Amino acid sequence: MSQPARHLATHLLVMIALVATLTAASLAAADQPAIYSASGKLAVKGADVVAYFTEHRAVIGKAQHSTTWRGATWRFSSAANLTKFNANPEKYAPQYGGYCAYAVSKGYTAKIEPEAWSIVDGKLYLNYSLGVRSLWETNKRERIRKANMNWPEVLKR
Repeated sequence: MSQPARHLATHLLVMIALVATLTAASLAAADQPAIYSASGKLAVKGADVVAYFTEHRAVIGKAQHSTTWRGATWRFSSAANLTKFNANPEKYAPQYGGYCAYAVSKGYTAKIEPEAWSIVDGKLYLNYSLGVRSLWETNKRERIRKANMNWPEVLKR
């Protein structure tokens, strides 16, 4: 094989490898569901998701204790809570992309109110309102089962 032919073959192999890598990365990104209904905005309307676990209440975070994760800005009431979140965001992030868990169990999405929340088996679930949270609480294990079946396909509806 001549020098120009070898050079062309090498370039062709590099291009094929590059296209394959970019295609694989694109497909992996497409497999990730759109997460956090507030993408590009404040996640959980600015509430500190770590505080749900540590203070057992909704606490609004501060701009000086914020981070960006999965396309949304997350705020925290303290530097310690920000550190906890950064160490393990999946532990603290709400289920179903931050949408109302009751709505997802019914096959659609709805916004949330930070005061309407619950923790079940170490996972944070948010609801549209305190009234909807009452409905959620009546049979939350079954609603979680249904929501898990609906997520993330519910985003395509």
